[in-house]
Amino acid sequence: MWDYLRLEVRRTLRDGRYVIGTVAMPVMMYLLFTNLGSDDGSWKTASMVGMAAYGALGAAMNTAGGVAEDRAIGWLRQLRITPMAPHQGVIGRALTGAVTVLPAITAVLVAGAAVNGVRLDLWKWPVIVLLLWLGSLPFTLLGLGNGYRLTSQALGGLNMLCYLGLAVLGGLWFPVALFPDWLRHVSSFTPTNRFAQLGTAVADGHAPSLAALAILVGWLLVFGSYAVVSYRRAARTI
Repeated sequence: MWDYLRLEVRRTLRDGRYVIGTVAMPVMMYLLFTNLGSDDGSWKTASMVGMAAYGALGAAMNTAGGVAEDRAIGWLRQLRITPMAPHQGVIGRALTGAVTVLPAITAVLVAGAAVNGVRLDLWKWPVIVLLLWLGSLPFTLLGLGNGYRLTSQALGGLNMLCYLGLAVLGGLWFPVALFPDWLRHVSSFTPTNRFAQLGTAVADGHAPSLAALAILVGWLLVFGSYAVVSYRRAARTI
């Protein structure tokens, strides 16, 4: 399984789409959004966390494309005849997603500190990275579920809808305070909104709320079940 993990991580990091879409793009959007208009330090900090979460979301969802391509070229069929157990293949893919979210998170945080002059207590930086890293797992499972269930042709539209829809609705691009009251209420139950709150809570100097953790765990169970069902369905057809 560890050899498989190393192979998949190398494949992902060499993919230009990954580098541009999930590492460079969130950095550019962050710098654009925070350097238009007034120089608001609190917005630069909040947006830094939101865009780091956005990059992590994209990297996690990126696992879907690799899974769908592997199904199309018969790679999953080859894995099934190796000594590696099926659950090890799923775990290896999930760990790949977990590893590849780290560059997306750290790139935005580095831009916040180096370019926008964001200053936090030293201990807060690694804690934000750790919480966003752990909090990205539900989205990795969502990506795996989509990848195991859909063909490469059908996957693009659904993945983009999940990616952008969750990002905007969760307030990763714009402050949730700008939303209408009803949409703000809906946003509070989305996994992306609570995901970003893991980082913003630490940046503000306090622990994440129990509500945020509970909602994220709930979505983890939902997306995890979806990934398992999708994998079983794919296993019957390859």
